[in-house]
Amino acid sequence: MREDDEASGRVTLAAVAKEAGVSMPTVSKVLNGRSDVSRATRAKVEKLLDLHGYRRRVQPAARYPLIEIVFHELESVWAMELIRGVENVAKENRATVVLTESGTRHTPDPDWLPGVLQRRPLGVVLVFSSLPEDIKRQLRAAAIPFVVIDPAGDPDPDVPSVGSANWAGGLAATRHLTERGHRRIAIITGPGDMLCSLARLDGYRSAMAMAGLEVDPRLTCFGDFHVQGGFEQAMKLLEGPGRPTAIFAGSDLQALGVLEAARVKGLRVPEDLSVVGYDDVPLAQWSSPPLTTVHQPLRHMAEEASRMLLRPDDPGASAQRIELATHLVVRQSTAVLED
Repeated sequence: MREDDEASGRVTLAAVAKEAGVSMPTVSKVLNGRSDVSRATRAKVEKLLDLHGYRRRVQPAARYPLIEIVFHELESVWAMELIRGVENVAKENRATVVLTESGTRHTPDPDWLPGVLQRRPLGVVLVFSSLPEDIKRQLRAAAIPFVVIDPAGDPDPDVPSVGSANWAGGLAATRHLTERGHRRIAIITGPGDMLCSLARLDGYRSAMAMAGLEVDPRLTCFGDFHVQGGFEQAMKLLEGPGRPTAIFAGSDLQALGVLEAARVKGLRVPEDLSVVGYDDVPLAQWSSPPLTTVHQPLRHMAEEASRMLLRPDDPGASAQRIELATHLVVRQSTAVLED
């Protein structure tokens, strides 16, 4: 920084280096997002830079026409919808999409960082519920914009994000069943440590309360958003004489597992058991019978996230939250309960 910066009360980089007990080249490496700095040193320098209000200069010329999308797994059919959304915006901007699989459903693995800092994409779309402070700092230091798509949770307020109305989706799915006369309605939501699972469960409970129905804890299950998990939970629910007449599955994949469990138990859908899914992936309309489900605008979410990255203003400068609406799509897997 210049001498007049010091006169105006702003600290110089030399002063930051001295206070941190490191060299000027080390401070420069932190500013440029270099990976060859220890985590402890990086955290100390970043803390001092933030404390003194140092504003990094963005260098767009060093960026490459890439948009990177990072998942914890690429197996789910809904991942393809997100990829298509990013691809749509990338084509409009003559960019290429890079796919990365890393980490858990909550955060990417730190080992992913050196690669993305080398690639220097136009921006990164992350399909996670949160980001560690260290990853946020390094991406910002390298002037790499990022946006979180969070069907899986609720990211930190300083992270730009795109989500959907999970509570409203759970409410709509369950009201559809109560309005068709169902009273014993089970739910197989997602993992209990994911906020989207809990929001859909809260929507279910609200709809049951609106219909004057008690929520039976034996009909509340936590799954994993996959076919096998839906099948295993449905097999338990459909045991014995007190089985539910309807099941709301917290994902279309789990709903497919429910359909298979009904077949194994000799139950007809929708005559003996009504089933509602969640997501409205393309596969849902080709199940047997075609699946009634909650449409989560996955492709639109990915498009919005990608556009946030490519806007002239830095999306990390003032975090923005976009929440898109969900709606029910009625097909043939639900029926009016006959007395």
